Amino acid sequence: MKNIKLSDQDIDYLLSTKAIRDQAQNVFDYCKKGNSYFTYHPEKFSPTVDFVLKIINKNYPDLNIPFHSRWGHFRAGNINRVTILDEQLKGLNPIDRARSKLDLVITSVLLDAGAGIQWKYNENGKDFARSEGLGVASFHMFLSGIMSHNQKSLQADAEGLGRITNKDLEKYFQVSTENPLVGVSGRVALLNNLQKALSNKKIFPLNRPGSILDYLQQKYGQKIPATGILRVVLDGLGPIWPGRIMANGINLGDVWQHSKLNSSDHLGSLVPLHKLSQWMTYSLIEPILEAGFQVTGVEELTGLAEYRNGGLMIDSGLLSLKNESDALTEWSPESDLIIEWRALTVYLLDQIGNEVCKKLNKTPQDFPLAKVLEGGTWWAGRALAQEKREGATPPLKIKSDGTVF
Repeated sequence: MKNIKLSDQDIDYLLSTKAIRDQAQNVFDYCKKGNSYFTYHPEKFSPTVDFVLKIINKNYPDLNIPFHSRWGHFRAGNINRVTILDEQLKGLNPIDRARSKLDLVITSVLLDAGAGIQWKYNENGKDFARSEGLGVASFHMFLSGIMSHNQKSLQADAEGLGRITNKDLEKYFQVSTENPLVGVSGRVALLNNLQKALSNKKIFPLNRPGSILDYLQQKYGQKIPATGILRVVLDGLGPIWPGRIMANGINLGDVWQHSKLNSSDHLGSLVPLHKLSQWMTYSLIEPILEAGFQVTGVEELTGLAEYRNGGLMIDSGLLSLKNESDALTEWSPESDLIIEWRALTVYLLDQIGNEVCKKLNKTPQDFPLAKVLEGGTWWAGRALAQEKREGATPPLKIKSDGTVF
């Protein structure tokens, strides 16, 4: 684990969406100067935007698009499984219902990194793969009660999370030699580490993930900023991530050091992305709204640096590898190539989102990036992957431990 010295002000900055956007811009400028593993093709920008708009109009012709979040995966296959949970929670007050839903979605997001191309989850004879399969599997695992102290309650708590084993996950995710899941031990480690994070009674006063709502209510009242949710997620869940870069004893999480980007300056070489934390933040919004709170400034969150959106940038021709043989190499998340790909994805998602808003005559407040992701870019990335590669695999080979993608 790399340990560096930074000021408290610098750490606050790295845990902000401003830092994500600033460094994404710097990586884009680095790319335009010809220094990157990638070449940017501006002539492909308009066709890419048009393709995203085509997908949006196909998926949501009325433009009534939910935020990009885990909740969509609980409705995979046009089955609204959330109604099953709602039925079981109907006797509870709004705050208790929200805590339970937050318990579900926090644990589900932690289990959501790439599944690999072979794994599937079978529900009543129908197979679900990738993100949808992981969502459905984690939903049923939560309903089983295994994440609670008494193995009955519809909640996750420290005692239940701390005793989950690889064998438990393999059981509930139907893992076998014929149905292998990438990163089983990494996923279990995240759930076990969540137990330790819950010892922070300031952020999790009830010893369960969903009591993050109690902290947000105490801090912000009924009007909660989206960036405030993100910072609480980063502070509260930061300790669970495997050690990468530490600053002043704080695990920075999804922050990576590029070897050639302002390498003389620690801060300037660090590229924050916070993909899973923002995916988590987007996913917390729905239960918080249902409980009667307002969430403001959702447009301030960034796009997600993951392989569907990143795949869109390459498969659309907006980005190309300078060396085509790099597509045959397996890359680790800390490699400069993957850092660049992910940062360029964040930068270009902002540009695509702005252009989509203009063409739809919407403001970013009316149509935040969370809707552009859900309605268009994520599905556009998948559609192009299905056209170009068997199994709709990413355009780059990624060595995943189940905690980044």
